Amino acid sequence: MQSTASTQGGQPIQEEKVPLLSRIAVTAADGGVGIIMGIISATLSYYFTTNRGLSLTNAGIVWILFGIWNAVNDPIYGYITDRTKSKLGRRIPYVRYGAPLITISYIACWINWPVTDSQTILFIHFLIALFFYDTFYTAVASALYVLPFEMAVSNKARGSIFIWKVLFSVIGMAFPLVVLGFRPGANDDTTPFVTFQIILAVIVGLIVFASSYIVKENHYTQEEEQPPFFKALFSSFKNKSFLIFEVLSFTVIYVQSALFMGLGYYMEEVTNVNVIPLIVAMLISTIGTLIILVTRHETWGVKKLMQGCLLGISVGAITLSFLGKNQIFATIAFFLIGLGVAAGFYLIQIQFGDVIDYDEIQTGLRREGVYAGVNSLVTKPAFSFANSIFLWVIAYYGYDTTLDKGLQTGSAETGILLGWMLVPGILLFISFLIMFLYPLAGPKWKEQKEKLSKIHHEKEKEYLAKLGYKSE
Repeated sequence: MQSTASTQGGQPIQEEKVPLLSRIAVTAADGGVGIIMGIISATLSYYFTTNRGLSLTNAGIVWILFGIWNAVNDPIYGYITDRTKSKLGRRIPYVRYGAPLITISYIACWINWPVTDSQTILFIHFLIALFFYDTFYTAVASALYVLPFEMAVSNKARGSIFIWKVLFSVIGMAFPLVVLGFRPGANDDTTPFVTFQIILAVIVGLIVFASSYIVKENHYTQEEEQPPFFKALFSSFKNKSFLIFEVLSFTVIYVQSALFMGLGYYMEEVTNVNVIPLIVAMLISTIGTLIILVTRHETWGVKKLMQGCLLGISVGAITLSFLGKNQIFATIAFFLIGLGVAAGFYLIQIQFGDVIDYDEIQTGLRREGVYAGVNSLVTKPAFSFANSIFLWVIAYYGYDTTLDKGLQTGSAETGILLGWMLVPGILLFISFLIMFLYPLAGPKWKEQKEKLSKIHHEKEKEYLAKLGYKSE
């Protein structure tokens, strides 16, 4: 991180600047792991149930068990990284050495073992593959997720990182949609599809590994004494803004997972609706909203903008649940969903940084790892619930995994719509209401952020001075 000095009221104010290459590297790596997670969400259940033969019920159970494991490992990992001390920093080691591991574990999810007619073997393969993949995904993705908050503290400097993150996130969102277009049907050869996954895993692994040599984080945080595990864990729940954020974060992850999970089924089975105008409407809305969020979040405020996006996507999701077979209403719904996609890409990152900054103001410590871990304790089950609930709902409405694309009954189509978007719509409206209680907004909060930025700059200067280096 670099900084330049300006003045305000006679007092020096540090303006943070993050090098362009660092911004690109951290967001490209984050986008890469986002792509493979999006594909996992969009196609892995389909692959195991439709191509491999695992029952919908058993697949749903796997996701629940997987969610329990997520609830255990993420807070522990976050705590460990906060206490990590190395020449590379607190987060970079997990990015560098986790890159090959996440590559191998992702490939293992798609390997078609010779014995495929046993529900028990398929169940175990699905569960163990997800177990190892998510363990290494947690190590890499969590580090990449919190790095921007350690690279800068001001919303302006962080925003310069998140603009690039938005770009790679849009690519990450579009990529799984492309993959949905050529995933194999029930009776198709899976070899080309699996080969593609292996090549993709290697490319993403190389990008992540290379980023660890480019990105730099603040090192002074390694000298801070972190509290014991359970004290650190439970103290985060005393942060009111974090509790409100968790409701929102759970909802965002649930909606994102549901969107990718159900979209492929919707594209294949609700054949009277042309999907292309829907995707175009969502992309136009997403891009337009992103422009507004990037240019106006400092003047209009994160709180108001987030509420507007939540309300819009809530209306869109509920509309799609009941009127998704109508071309006009489906197009309107997808346009509204684009509001939420933009907020999930950009505003949620800004808001999470504010929550951590408020904690530092209260405690004097930077604890991104613990907060990211506790956040995952809440949000990772959302990922599992979204997958499980969708699979169970379509099973209840008679979805037949043995049929080729486009041959499901009208009842199964209804089940796809309800299982896909009804719960997200309800959760989004609840989040909209709860955001009225969010306290980190207004001139007083902006003033606190400016003071914190100066404190960070001075701490890093002192740390580098101890090592014999000069800082700008």
